[in-house]
Amino acid sequence: MRGPARLRRGRVQLTILLLRHATAGRRQPGDEQDHLRPLDSRGWRQAAAYPELYAAYRVERVLTSPYTRCRQSVEPLAAALALPVEERSELAEGSTSADLDALARELGAATAVLCTHGDVICDVLGEEPEKGSTWVLDGGLGRRAYLPPPA
Repeated sequence: MRGPARLRRGRVQLTILLLRHATAGRRQPGDEQDHLRPLDSRGWRQAAAYPELYAAYRVERVLTSPYTRCRQSVEPLAAALALPVEERSELAEGSTSADLDALARELGAATAVLCTHGDVICDVLGEEPEKGSTWVLDGGLGRRAYLPPPA
């Protein structure tokens, strides 16, 4: 890839790095507190690698599902960039590609990381990517480049 993918809307350009949260162990059947499940040790290593992995993209905003594992996935990136972590319900489990498309329209020209869950990414891409992986998106939330999970 020769550089970050850019979405052009008239004179406005948008880059979206769609991140499936880092590893957080396995969901336990019937666990009503799953939204509180934290990253595991591999997940913390992955989270620590995102600042370097995303350096070429000049990230301007960091948005995340309100679930603990998503927030923890992007906290090291936000800290390295001195950016706030913005929690958005549109990125929570059960959200759809329509929710993400509306959020993308709201972002304007920002280069943004959107941390979400496997079911949401599956709705956007038609497949469930590995935990910790990233898709760089263009146009109508179409695929552009794939960044495999770090570590």
